[in-house]
Amino acid sequence: MRYAAEISEMMNAFSPEPLRADQMEEFYCGDTMEYRMSDKYSSPLEDILDACRGYGEGQAFLLLGHRGCGKSTELNLMSAKLAEDGYPVKTIACSMDLDMFNIVYSDLFILMGEALLEMAKDAGCRIKGDVLEDIANFWAEGTETVTSHRSESAKTESELGVKTPDILQNILNVFVKMKADLKFNEETRKEYRSKISVRSSEWIGLLNEVAQEISGKTQGKLPVMIFEDLDKLNPEDAWKVFYHYAAILSGMSFPVIYTFPIALSYDPRFSAMEGYFVTKTLPMIKIETIEGRPFAEGIRVVQEIVSKRAKLDLFEKDALEAMIRYTGGSLRDLFAAINASAKRAYRRKSGVISMEDAERALEELRTGLTRRIERKEYDFLLDICRGNKELIEDKEMLLKMLQASVVLEYNGKRWHNVHPLVKRFFEEQGMLGRTAASC
Repeated sequence: MRYAAEISEMMNAFSPEPLRADQMEEFYCGDTMEYRMSDKYSSPLEDILDACRGYGEGQAFLLLGHRGCGKSTELNLMSAKLAEDGYPVKTIACSMDLDMFNIVYSDLFILMGEALLEMAKDAGCRIKGDVLEDIANFWAEGTETVTSHRSESAKTESELGVKTPDILQNILNVFVKMKADLKFNEETRKEYRSKISVRSSEWIGLLNEVAQEISGKTQGKLPVMIFEDLDKLNPEDAWKVFYHYAAILSGMSFPVIYTFPIALSYDPRFSAMEGYFVTKTLPMIKIETIEGRPFAEGIRVVQEIVSKRAKLDLFEKDALEAMIRYTGGSLRDLFAAINASAKRAYRRKSGVISMEDAERALEELRTGLTRRIERKEYDFLLDICRGNKELIEDKEMLLKMLQASVVLEYNGKRWHNVHPLVKRFFEEQGMLGRTAASC
């Protein structure tokens, strides 16, 4: 990614990918928390960071937030800060290693094992021989079904042999094969999951031993694990992973951060989760007040985010502000609108994004959003548009609309708003002021 000085560079500058540690200095805007939290001294990420450093309570965290609000970038920044302080940190992108439509809690423990062993290797840690033997034997014993489905079964058993000189690397090699099976091989992933399920306390004990070995090499600083992409799970799969296994997933001796779908905080089951996890929410940047007026400070800070990536004179007057206001503080939606409008401007052979370019891009986004709602849901959304932004009684419908990103949540005072593009759809259809049933 590089700074965009002309229209042809815009698509590269506004990639939806989160900023990496090496990009923070050039592209990161650090002034957003005040406009997310309504308090410049509040930060859910700083709270988690302090706890990982030993200055707060809890070792297991759920980080909630809308898709596209900037969670991944904030987590990457937190990871960089921990690494600078000497903490081993590993971020696991679950969508890269797992089938997100077929995921159970034991899959996370397999990825956790690989990540800890990689951190141990990177730290030059000499793990006790008996610990490595136990890890090797954990996967080597009783794996007839697994090995019979592999053409390299003899090689796999050899790699797990405790007499192998470089057993740590050989175990890591086996984890690579296991991850491929977890994602693509239904038969063998059942075998792995069964092993974790039956012997979960034994596996957790081994992971905790590896973590202690690592901390002995890092002056007592425990490793930190971050699970990305779990906030993208659909509600049924998220509960399948977390609800009945909260005690196990929160039982590690080292900090573990799980992203989690924000919509599920309105499910009655969520209160039980708070007994096991420290829960934190990263809200949207507020660009409108609860009374429906433009929030100038929030709009300004989003403009600053854009200015870190591109020259602002690449936007025609008012075009950028229109895209900011109609994307509701969602950076993902804003970047998508900027990319689409920049493509159109480039095809027109124009050096700037016009208001028409912006409007075309917003219309494309609006079409995608309105496809996610049915007519029978209009009254619920119109009620929010008309001012019922806090006392929403239908939690099941709210959960559904949050999951679809049709309703957005803002903090400080916890309140909700219909996505501005959906609200504009209602206005253009003449529905505001009437019930949907009468339209």
